[in-house]
Amino acid sequence: KAHGLGKFIRSLVGLERDAVEEAFATFLQDTGATRAQQDFVRLVIDHLSDSGELDPSLLWEDPFNRDNPSGVSGIFPDPLPLVEVIRRFNDGAGLPPSTTA
Repeated sequence: KAHGLGKFIRSLVGLERDAVEEAFATFLQDTGATRAQQDFVRLVIDHLSDSGELDPSLLWEDPFNRDNPSGVSGIFPDPLPLVEVIRRFNDGAGLPPSTTA
């Protein structure tokens, strides 16, 4: 059900916050993010750090739609680059080798 031991462990302990913040800092810098986008990404970082992964379909649901009823689509004109960063974490590719489980 957990889709592998690594994902199961990540679901229990989450991800190293520093690694998640580092990946998203690059994303935010590359996109020249607005304040609303930075706040949204902080929610994503919190979720990934706590849960170990994030189903991108949740980006349109609570708590991600609290500031904008359209969720990620209302904050980012093109949410795909953000979703790609999340997918890399979900696949384990967004983490340095020392932090993958």
